Amino acid sequence: LLRHFSSIGFWGLVNNAGISTFGETGWLSMEKYEKFADVNLLGSIRTTLAFLPLLRKYKGRIVFMSSIIAYFALGNGIYSMTKAAIEKFCDALRLEMKKFGVRVCIIQPGNYARSTKIQPPVSAEEIWNELSEEEKAVYNKEYVQERANFFNSILSEGSTNGNEVVDAMVDALTSPAPKARYMVAKLKEKALVFVCALFPTVVMDSVLSYALSK
Repeated sequence: LLRHFSSIGFWGLVNNAGISTFGETGWLSMEKYEKFADVNLLGSIRTTLAFLPLLRKYKGRIVFMSSIIAYFALGNGIYSMTKAAIEKFCDALRLEMKKFGVRVCIIQPGNYARSTKIQPPVSAEEIWNELSEEEKAVYNKEYVQERANFFNSILSEGSTNGNEVVDAMVDALTSPAPKARYMVAKLKEKALVFVCALFPTVVMDSVLSYALSK
């Protein structure tokens, strides 16, 4: 594969693969954590390392699909964890590749769940049935149902204009001066990122706790 691209040139790589799920920290198995890290984080790293020699040779572009969820978590900490990790990988890679003329860009979409179908609606019954006995002793079905309803309401608010994210990806690949980060999100989502990034953690926790209690 690499030999084939060596003859025709290799100009751009988009790391877009990702999976998502819902669940509080103790509800998810170690196997699930490993699977998400393997797909969302290590998958992108493996692909990048494989094509890095060609990208350096042709001064190409590398685009990574992150998320505003890299800044905060609302019931999907496992997904947030992988996106925060990929952001740090990109930050290191972007600086290292600058001397080779390779641009590294991050796309940070807001809620596009209705466009991507990355997360199906959550079933409280399925979540409850998969909980360990220890977790069932701490939580109850009513709590799980409330959290599932909350998360499903977020999914239902997702934008259907997935073309906005595609446009950002195209710009990252073709613009003479691409941005390091493209945040493609609603105003209220950008405001939440602003709070999480610049305000003290206690403020961030208060805002997110309020959102979770609604």
